[in-house]
Amino acid sequence: MTSHTLSTPSTTPSRIWKPTNQFFPTQNTLKTHSYTLQSPWLGSSTSRLSLHSSDNLRPFIQKHRPIKATVIFSLPTSNPERVASAEKVPKWSAKAIKSFAMSELEARKLKYPTTGTEALIMGILIEGTNFASKFLRANGITLLKVREEIVKLLGKADMYFFSPEHPPLTEDAQRALDWAVDEKLKSGDAGEVTTTHLLLGVWSQEESPGHKILAIFGFNDGKAKELKSVISEPGFVDD
Repeated sequence: MTSHTLSTPSTTPSRIWKPTNQFFPTQNTLKTHSYTLQSPWLGSSTSRLSLHSSDNLRPFIQKHRPIKATVIFSLPTSNPERVASAEKVPKWSAKAIKSFAMSELEARKLKYPTTGTEALIMGILIEGTNFASKFLRANGITLLKVREEIVKLLGKADMYFFSPEHPPLTEDAQRALDWAVDEKLKSGDAGEVTTTHLLLGVWSQEESPGHKILAIFGFNDGKAKELKSVISEPGFVDD
């Protein structure tokens, strides 16, 4: 067996071993490579570890990309002629447009590939300040109840699936939007297409998930007629 002898460095000044920055960073190096670590429990603190590159932290940092709703100025239509003669088409109210944007956002949160009539109901409730949402809440139909019923009816999406930025409308949802516009045109009123028109459009699609969910919570033809009488009044404003 070979024996190993630990030798003590010579005390000669020229041979004294001195640490280098390669192993022991200097104080200036520590200052250069200090990192601020934030925690919701611990607040902000500065780490004085020598990290030669911020790339060392990347494997440990999870980047969360927030879901955003894109601003739109009109709702999609299945009738190209309406786009060509835009001056004859009633405009959607700002609250209806916002409700639609929230519908797309909710569909993406649930990781659904499309925006259906059930999502349109959630969008109306999330906007919250429109007449239709107030009517629904007054009848015990809330966002949490609707969302829970949607999951029961349609199930949960694959956790690894990511919805597109603008989940396309289902056929039922597109018909609901077109029904709302047509109903406004029939009235002859020069006002805007509101969220109440949109809600009634959802109810008009009897085989759609949105119609079924509304029916579960007691929404019926009587309540639909009540809403229809309200929006048919001259000067109705969606507030």
